[in-house]
Amino acid sequence: MGFLKPHAERIYALLRIMSGFMFMLHGMQKLFGLFGGVPPGAPAFIIYVAGGIEFVGGALILLGLFAGPAAFLSSGTMAVAYFMGHAIPQGHLLPIVNQGELAALYCFVFFYISAHGSGIWSVDAARRGAKSQAVSG
Repeated sequence: MGFLKPHAERIYALLRIMSGFMFMLHGMQKLFGLFGGVPPGAPAFIIYVAGGIEFVGGALILLGLFAGPAAFLSSGTMAVAYFMGHAIPQGHLLPIVNQGELAALYCFVFFYISAHGSGIWSVDAARRGAKSQAVSG
């Protein structure tokens, strides 16, 4: 029936904001050693490249600043993380078996955000509003 349809854009904004926030926390964990840090012996590539994408991409998605491209890069990063960190090493494709649910979910949520864009409650929306006011005013 779609009883929440009138609130769809606000619900989408909350999805974008919270997904970006949680993804940014993963980057902070890797880059700054917060929230338990990363296990000893983690490859530098994972810490600096993946952590950097998680931190910066998450912040951009959270703020709604170039959220589409940031989410697309983040989605690809999570696809790589799923296959390289879960499916291939454990020999199982199903996320419930290889413990890759979070990577798979982030991959598809960010893929959706990359298609939808920043939406309301975003820096991009504020910038568009300022441009349209400058043109009309």
